Amino acid sequence: MRNHAQADEAEEINMTPMLDIVFIMLIFFIVTAVFVKEAGVSVDKPIAVSAELKQQAAVLIAVTSADQVWVNRKKVEIKALRTVLERLLAENPRGTVVIQADREAKSGITMQVMEAARQAGAPNVALSADQS
Repeated sequence: MRNHAQADEAEEINMTPMLDIVFIMLIFFIVTAVFVKEAGVSVDKPIAVSAELKQQAAVLIAVTSADQVWVNRKKVEIKALRTVLERLLAENPRGTVVIQADREAKSGITMQVMEAARQAGAPNVALSADQS
């Protein structure tokens, strides 16, 4: 009778190591996942034949047709933009700042955004356009 009780215990499969491995893999995939960054509003970008695809955009800035500036789904005043960009670039100092300006936006606002990005220490500043 004692052998029968020991046989039941030996047939159980210990699931703890498998669950540990699954949780470790889950954490790994969450940490290494690439998240899509959005500026917060959609803009009607101009078309450019020479447009190039850029990888690794650290900061996306949207300039709307109403001359509003959006960063990380928040409306930002042009006066506070440099401070916001300095904070974001501190997290990723090698990242590119991409400005998505609406084709109806005033060029003066777009230039102010570019100047704020350069003053904040952005190594690369690019304008976003659609390819024709």
